[in-house]
Amino acid sequence: MMPLPPPAPPFCDDPRFGGIARLYGRAGLQKLSQAHVCVVGVGGVGSWAVEALARSGVGSLTLIDLDEVCVTNINRQLPAMSDTVGRPKVEVLAQRVRLINPECAVRAEQEFLTRATAERLLGESFDWVIDAIDVPVNKCLLLAACRERELPVLTIGGAGGKRDATAVRVSDLGQSGQDPLLKVVRRDLRRVHGLEFAPGKMMGIPCVFSAEPPVYPWSNGEVCEAREDGGALLMDCASGFGAATFVTGAFGFVAAGEVVRRIALGATETAQKA
Repeated sequence: MMPLPPPAPPFCDDPRFGGIARLYGRAGLQKLSQAHVCVVGVGGVGSWAVEALARSGVGSLTLIDLDEVCVTNINRQLPAMSDTVGRPKVEVLAQRVRLINPECAVRAEQEFLTRATAERLLGESFDWVIDAIDVPVNKCLLLAACRERELPVLTIGGAGGKRDATAVRVSDLGQSGQDPLLKVVRRDLRRVHGLEFAPGKMMGIPCVFSAEPPVYPWSNGEVCEAREDGGALLMDCASGFGAATFVTGAFGFVAAGEVVRRIALGATETAQKA
């Protein structure tokens, strides 16, 4: 993978980001302008994280996702509009980032992160990686690969089936409660990837999740806090968990905010605990 060109000189005096400088200080904005953040998965959650990072003055962004915009994405994904259906999500977002900040060095990688592509896609020395993947196998692969390469990574739990944006919080992956997606991730990181950590203890991977129990769609058109007997919940747009922008966006914004805080202020611990 060809390296990104170096970002333009720090844009501390750019009026676009004066509000960021007044929030994190000029030194904090300069750190953001020199930072390279990779977002893996730019759908309902990751796309909003990209938006927030771009508007916070991050100087270099790498966006990784194979998917194209689908009409069923319109309820929750930033790149999904009637005139973008069928276009690669990473390309739509990269174009948007360049309109927000022409000085941002942005690369769009239309690929899934797999064992075959991980070495190339993670070859850069990223300051932070945001894991917004919704498939446990690939999610675990990314987290294990980042741990092996000593790349700082933040992971995000499931936003599907959630209605309460105020229940989104930041904690450590080892203390992320009953989030169904993250429960599988913790288990497989131990069993499949050999990461050693005690259940319920800190893992050193910050994560964004919701403490709200999910609601499940039933075949009769109703929703319930319990699974339908005999009902198989698929990870697809037609029959999986429902989702709304005000929640998926909250996940993405909280994730971006945590990464921005750590870059700009040099923070090493999560801002809040579960």
